[in-house]
Amino acid sequence: MSKQLNLEVEIDENSGFCFGVINAIEHAEKFLSKNKNLYCLGEIVHNEEEIERLRQQGLIAIDKNKLKELKKSTILFRAHGEPPESYKIALQNKNIIVDASCPIILKIQKQIIKAFQNKETIFIYGKKNHPEIIGLIGQIENNAVVFENIDEIKIKKLPKKITLFSQTTMSLSKFHEIVNKIKDAGIELKVKDTICRQVAGRENKLKKFCKRFNIVIFVAGKHSSNGKVLYEVCKNTNSKTYFVSSEKEIKKDWFKQNDKVGICGATSTPMWLMHRIRNKLLLY
Repeated sequence: MSKQLNLEVEIDENSGFCFGVINAIEHAEKFLSKNKNLYCLGEIVHNEEEIERLRQQGLIAIDKNKLKELKKSTILFRAHGEPPESYKIALQNKNIIVDASCPIILKIQKQIIKAFQNKETIFIYGKKNHPEIIGLIGQIENNAVVFENIDEIKIKKLPKKITLFSQTTMSLSKFHEIVNKIKDAGIELKVKDTICRQVAGRENKLKKFCKRFNIVIFVAGKHSSNGKVLYEVCKNTNSKTYFVSSEKEIKKDWFKQNDKVGICGATSTPMWLMHRIRNKLLLY
């Protein structure tokens, strides 16, 4: 315990990597334990601290342009999933693919292909430039309408019958709101609830966790989509919630004597980073 502020600090045991991220990192570490370098198409996880840790082991992030140039190498496809084009380019250049696509996302890709083959009009609740969405619409030649807010689609001008999917990391409550608004407009809606329950289930658990503390430190990478969603959940539950990407961003003047502090994070937040933040707080 700290001799000065005497902070009581607890880490949320339900926070940290989801299965898809754990799987991708295990694939990377297993390969790098026997090989010098491994190329990863995009960031393996939206967390700067974890990316740096793996970079030191030999993981090299590349973009789509670099993929076109890379030959006779080994490339990791991360949990988000990839469009068919990525596989085609990698194999044409005689690369070996280590496929760490999340099984849940691969299942959704099959569902959206089936809907497309059935000539259904496909809408997806998600972020247009998110890698998961790029991988998803790539399965159906980009024949889908992607939207992040209900205001982006004019309900009165929608087709009479649509099929609705979702990015796995979007807000479950907002997804239900969108479903209800579309149905209320008299549109025949086929709902494909593709939000990951391991992710969605964290919302209620985080609400309960955040209520127990004077201050909450929410840890996530700045580019984490899931991090932004879960941070809002925490902030709406406990107004004294601070978003940080590392222990360097924490300020001592946030805290007062004997504060109870909760530390939690996104599905892309490593548990080791939350422990490092806890250790810093205990020195105050």
